Amino acid sequence: MTNDTVTTSPPAVGSDAQSPTLDTESAVRQFVIFVCGSEVFGVDMAPVQEIIRVPDVVRVPLGPGSLLGLANLRGKVLPIISLRDLFGFDERDNDDASRALVIDLGQPLGFVVDRVSSVVAVEPEQIEDVTGLSTTVNTEMLSGLLKNVGGFEMVMVMDFKRLIGLELTEIDQLEAAAVANATSLGEDGAAREETDATQDELQLVSFQVAEQEYAIPIEHTQEIVQLPEHIVKVPRTESHVLGLMNLRNRLLPLVSLRCLLELPVRNADEHSRIVVVRLGNVTVGLVMDSVNEVLRVPTSVVEPMPALLAVSGNLQEITEICRLGEDGRRLVSIISIRNLFRHSAIQEALDSVSMMQASDDPTHDPSADLTGRNEKAGQRDDEEQVVVFRLDKEEFGVPIASVQEIVRVPDELTHVPKAPAFVEGVINLRGSVLPVIDQRRRLGLPAVEHNDRQRIMVFLLDGVRIGFIVDLVTEVLKIPQAAIEPAPHLSAEQAMLINRVANMQQQQRLIQLLDPTHLIAHEQRRELAGLTTHPEQLEVAVTEA
Repeated sequence: MTNDTVTTSPPAVGSDAQSPTLDTESAVRQFVIFVCGSEVFGVDMAPVQEIIRVPDVVRVPLGPGSLLGLANLRGKVLPIISLRDLFGFDERDNDDASRALVIDLGQPLGFVVDRVSSVVAVEPEQIEDVTGLSTTVNTEMLSGLLKNVGGFEMVMVMDFKRLIGLELTEIDQLEAAAVANATSLGEDGAAREETDATQDELQLVSFQVAEQEYAIPIEHTQEIVQLPEHIVKVPRTESHVLGLMNLRNRLLPLVSLRCLLELPVRNADEHSRIVVVRLGNVTVGLVMDSVNEVLRVPTSVVEPMPALLAVSGNLQEITEICRLGEDGRRLVSIISIRNLFRHSAIQEALDSVSMMQASDDPTHDPSADLTGRNEKAGQRDDEEQVVVFRLDKEEFGVPIASVQEIVRVPDELTHVPKAPAFVEGVINLRGSVLPVIDQRRRLGLPAVEHNDRQRIMVFLLDGVRIGFIVDLVTEVLKIPQAAIEPAPHLSAEQAMLINRVANMQQQQRLIQLLDPTHLIAHEQRRELAGLTTHPEQLEVAVTEA
């Protein structure tokens, strides 16, 4: 993102760092003159960091109505706020003259104005009181008047500190909530781990290859990413080794699972994904047709691969099969990562990384990669693994450990009489009632018709399983801790739910990270707990999700 910027110089000696005063001063002071609606305003130069073109923004749910969204300004997350909305003026689209004033009064904020007129020097006698002024703007937001400056007879001086206090009060009030929020997250995480430990279940990432469904244990799944535009081809390798890609400054070998399983070759498309699997410190990218969902299945439905089929051919990597659905017709083949990494194709792919690194670094020891000693492995402690999903045009993420499973949205949700209004419906998830909430409605976004791309993300909150409908689950992503920063505090509810932002500059992405413990209020969880403990409230049977 590029912006034309005007970086301001330090204020003149004797200026007020927050707002102009009405006391007579001997020093000349500088003001930025700008227009918003039909009114002309000025702001003291001191807190104005720079003036930029209005940037592209990522919209933030649950924020103030005047918040246009978040922007990336040279690696920093900047809230962009509409002054027109704050003043109650009619909405209008931004144009070439529109600018954002970046003002820092403890937290940098960008205020969008119709145009910036000039930067002027003002004598103290040109500053007057606002008492008795009749204007469409709340005079509490003003600290004075400038007479006959910048070609205007009268300029109203904005006190942005007072403006924030009056209209954006929650921005500066949420530090204590953030600390309490972190404590709550730790307690909830410990409780969740204890609950999960008692469950005799497998958690799998399922995917599609040649219209067959396969799965990999989630503990071996490092992340899920899209195919890059550029793949480095490696000479003299077999067809199942597609090449190498650069994944956060390390080489990742790519292997076609179709070729590995001796299935017909097919060109990749927009649904194709790379599942990055890991065994020890060695990682490989498996290219597959599409990724379906995260499954949590009881071990009772998992059975060993029949010995007659597992001894040879392309079934050696498949060690177990799970039968899902009421009739057990949905068969998911579970791939053993340990067996997979013994395959000659995987070894060849790892060799290609060694050769590429050796060609770049004559001192590199190729055997280090084959024995699993990855020099980048230590960096993984500085990364966070999240499940990324979309709502409308924006990207959100949640810690992968918080997601119980991801399932399809059934054709119909069962509506329960006297259920809480925020519940979209319920489904039968392997014999248990799962309340389902539309995340769009939860975050105040426009409703859409249910479609095949939507998924239900299942979380365990205070011992209650709750499903949230999202537009699309896109990937499992490892994000460097260095790219994660606190989200701007814009409202009490937003600050608790969206308390961090992943600012990925190279990819030009802002991913808003949700705290699952605040997906729904505690009192609402109690209502849902009562619903799930009385499955007789279901009027009709619902199909297995």
